[in-house]
Amino acid sequence: MFTLNHHQHPHILAMPNFIENPDALKRFALDHGFGGIDWSMDDSRLPATPSEESAWAGMQKTFSPLEIRYHCPFSKVDIGHEDKDIRETSMALFKRIIRLVSKAGGKYLTIHVGLGHDTTKILSWESTIANLRDLVHFGGEHGITLCLENLAWGWTSRPNLFEKLVRRSDVSVTVDIGHAHACESVKCQQFAVKDFISPHPAKVRNAHIYHTEIPGLGHVPPARYEDIAGRLELLGRSACTWWVIEIREEKGLLATQPFVEQFLYETISVNIFPKTGP
Repeated sequence: MFTLNHHQHPHILAMPNFIENPDALKRFALDHGFGGIDWSMDDSRLPATPSEESAWAGMQKTFSPLEIRYHCPFSKVDIGHEDKDIRETSMALFKRIIRLVSKAGGKYLTIHVGLGHDTTKILSWESTIANLRDLVHFGGEHGITLCLENLAWGWTSRPNLFEKLVRRSDVSVTVDIGHAHACESVKCQQFAVKDFISPHPAKVRNAHIYHTEIPGLGHVPPARYEDIAGRLELLGRSACTWWVIEIREEKGLLATQPFVEQFLYETISVNIFPKTGP
């Protein structure tokens, strides 16, 4: 059993919301020593009426004492699309999500640029930056810190472009170390994983942790501690204290957890709930 440590910038180890039943999800998190849930929204199953929104927000608050942060892995929902109608529809959706997360008492929301596309030609660079800046401001008005995640493909898979998007829009950062491992700009050694973090360490608010992403297999867990230790060390140099093991199945999640806990307990003060039971 691990000992809670609330001092020296405590970290929280979080897991995805891959269990459908809220009570079962909370129990799993507490039983397995997680301090938070990284809640991925489903844009096909959003609450449709004010009463449904209130019910959803109320359900989110039942996860206390776990912290909840929010994530929008919406495919082909682009705030910088060259088509004005698509762009405006996407902006309206994200503003709706920000209001919903605020109603639930959430503080952080992660979004993407270009997710689900195989080309960036349909995107406008300047519109993307302008609308990111608009969402950052809108989020701030609702108590939400908006974060941009690096993907394995597209603009955000290139650290130099990712840095420009972050700097010009003032958006905060979600670093996905699996995407960073898998992206072409790192595989061909044009850039290194550290280049996603080192230009803006104070802006990194969330980390998504697993080994790598493989088409058809999804997020692959590390086979050994050394697979991810170097990238965890890079994260440890940032301001990020929210570390999500982003594997949406029990076996891989629990196989990865000891590696992350080992790093945190050996190098950084950590705040996770102690395991219950034997």
